[in-house]
Amino acid sequence: MGKSESAVCQMDRLSPRERRQGAILDAAEALFLEQGYERTSLAEIVKLSGGSLATLYELFGNKQGLLRAIATRWSDDAMLRSLDDDATKTLSSVEILKRYAYRQKELMESPHSVALMRMLISESLRDHEFAMQIYLDLHVPALEELIDLFAEWAATGRAEIDDPDAAARLFFDIVVGNSMINTLMGIEVEWLEPEQINWRLQPFLSHFKIR
Repeated sequence: MGKSESAVCQMDRLSPRERRQGAILDAAEALFLEQGYERTSLAEIVKLSGGSLATLYELFGNKQGLLRAIATRWSDDAMLRSLDDDATKTLSSVEILKRYAYRQKELMESPHSVALMRMLISESLRDHEFAMQIYLDLHVPALEELIDLFAEWAATGRAEIDDPDAAARLFFDIVVGNSMINTLMGIEVEWLEPEQINWRLQPFLSHFKIR
């Protein structure tokens, strides 16, 4: 089955409420990216999606709720948390980490992702509560998945990791480094190449004896 056919089948399985929710999110995301979060009104989103303002408020609460839902959908669609899919079952621990690092790099460097992250950061600086929600929605689940994986490897002898939490945070620092900040500031347009990621990961892999 082709990708478009698969998408049609997925749409057929959605409830009317889920379809309406998706249409509103699609409209909001398109307008946010085209003309900016601040300059987009809820009325414009409703007009483009074909829904109603009452439905938008019911589903998302407000404009921030829309941005938060868009970010969560983006995270899920991009397979940020992708350490436990079928393709990893035949890989070594080293290969799994490298594969995950490459996916992180591909996700974060896309123009769409950069534009969305800029919106999230701008709104987070304005509203601390929103910042905490985004942190809990996006970063914490990805971090916890990596912590669980490192703990499992330590317990089964695939690595010698005494502090999975600290190791997971260090891993993200190594892979992302200052590339995200530079990209968001517009002073660097290219992220690390796979060879550079491998070079950065080598001391990490050696220190924790990841096999």
